[in-house]
Amino acid sequence: MAQNTHTQALSDAGVSIWLDDLSRQRMDSGSLQELIDTRNVVGVTTNPSIFQAAISGRSEYDADIARLTGEGKGVEEILEVLTTDDVRRAADLFADLHTTTHGVDGRVSIEVDPRLAHETEQTIAQAEHLFEVVGRENVLVKIPATEAGLPAITATIAAGISVNVTLIFSVERYLAVMDAYLSGLEQAAKAGRDLTKIHSVASFFVSRVDSEIDGRLEALDTEDALALRGQAGVANAQVAFGKYLEVFASERFEALKAEGATVQRPLWASTGVKNPDYPDTLYVDNLVAAPSVNTMPEKTLEAAADHSEPKAPLNAEIATAAESVLERLEEAGVDLADVFAVLEREGVEKFEKAWNELLATVSESVESVRA
Repeated sequence: MAQNTHTQALSDAGVSIWLDDLSRQRMDSGSLQELIDTRNVVGVTTNPSIFQAAISGRSEYDADIARLTGEGKGVEEILEVLTTDDVRRAADLFADLHTTTHGVDGRVSIEVDPRLAHETEQTIAQAEHLFEVVGRENVLVKIPATEAGLPAITATIAAGISVNVTLIFSVERYLAVMDAYLSGLEQAAKAGRDLTKIHSVASFFVSRVDSEIDGRLEALDTEDALALRGQAGVANAQVAFGKYLEVFASERFEALKAEGATVQRPLWASTGVKNPDYPDTLYVDNLVAAPSVNTMPEKTLEAAADHSEPKAPLNAEIATAAESVLERLEEAGVDLADVFAVLEREGVEKFEKAWNELLATVSESVESVRA
């Protein structure tokens, strides 16, 4: 099958397209393979909300739930089997791509229990456990960029486990994430680990930033404030890419690179446009960067395949210009520090809520089997 010309253009510009979705039905039907063959999809990300949507109300998991219940497994054990089985299967689907890209792409992400977002040691332990259970080199363990998550990222990287850092909203926290990655690589190097095997992406959230800030701009209801709507998400990400360029051109990283280390690519997450007044490829066309990952829900992916018009690739000049947007937001009365704190807290809460709902769904299935 031929690849779509629009998604191919993104790939040619240095953007790795990952699908922000996974389900057993998607793999059984061949849908995921078709997206690999025709939409330049080279990886998959998952999160608690995605698994909740995949498993709740679906019959594809019933037989496994019944079997595992019969084996005496508890609800949390069953949920772990269901999710890690799907991730392992997807990882196998991407195995050849993982090899041909030397470990850069062909990646599948699985998140640590969101209830551990503020527990460093437990996060480290579960990251190691998930990596072992999935048992595939091309898995990325997702760890949130909370304050407790930062040392967990360092420790997990130091242990030789590749990490997808998630729930990054601010440039300041992004700088801390890159520092955590480099610290982990330095510890891994001292331990004699092969740095070429350790990879990471940093998931910088986009559309949620616009949703939160637009609401505050509308509440301010001034001409200057209203004129800034729909600009924050892109500008924030563009500034972040400028910081990426600085950090990975530093002497600190160059020393690690000499030992085989790879950059921690920025990943644009939450790229589905939530405001229908905005172009549906807003967070695709304006965030073309080499290297980068754009993880898209299928609706956004199909919009990009239909009519994406990529803007000029991001560079230091564009990043510097974007800083003025953030300055104008502050001047208009938006407290950006509070925005990012709210978004992080809500992000953790949403994933925890989805995970608890998923546990309840599996629990109901288990009780049905036992009845």
